[in-house]
Amino acid sequence: MPSLLVATLFGYLLGSIPFGLVICRLAGLGDIRAIGSGNIGATNVLRTGRKGLALATFLGDALKGTVAILIARHFAGEGAAMAAAVGAFLGHVFPVWLRFKGGKGVATYIGCLLGLWWPAAFAFGAVWLAMAFVFRISSLAALTASAVVPVGLWLGGWASGTLALVLVALALLVWIRHEPNLRRLVAGTEPKIGGGKKKDAA
Repeated sequence: MPSLLVATLFGYLLGSIPFGLVICRLAGLGDIRAIGSGNIGATNVLRTGRKGLALATFLGDALKGTVAILIARHFAGEGAAMAAAVGAFLGHVFPVWLRFKGGKGVATYIGCLLGLWWPAAFAFGAVWLAMAFVFRISSLAALTASAVVPVGLWLGGWASGTLALVLVALALLVWIRHEPNLRRLVAGTEPKIGGGKKKDAA
């Protein structure tokens, strides 16, 4: 039990690093929360017109989940790895440094998938690409992939019940954080990929 608590705390502290905020400030762009949706994630960073910074933000937000999991697994096993995944995701979504107002968690969710069982991250990418190609809505693609992947892994026997539950719990948080996007999806007003400067989501 102590090892799980330590892994969770370690994951939280690593996950709470706000890469989008740090990267934009280092690039001289100021506070990313002052533009677009006010989010600290890669989608909002992309609104600066700096694709390289958006990519760096995505990689940072994803890999902090992966790194937390790999380190926890190395020192304390698979249970600690899953605890670190939960901690990293919570750290990104509710970072103590930003008064618990963080990102929406998609990139960190992908990073957690990569660390927990790497084929799951590729499955997420495949579902995202398929949905984005058909509907051209980033948030819808991310929400669908986050829901389909853990259920698919469990039904296919590729993930243990515990791992599937962890992924489902994280997916539920992704959905909760996308509540404004869900409302726009229902109303038919969610912007499409390449469709303008409206608030997006991931």
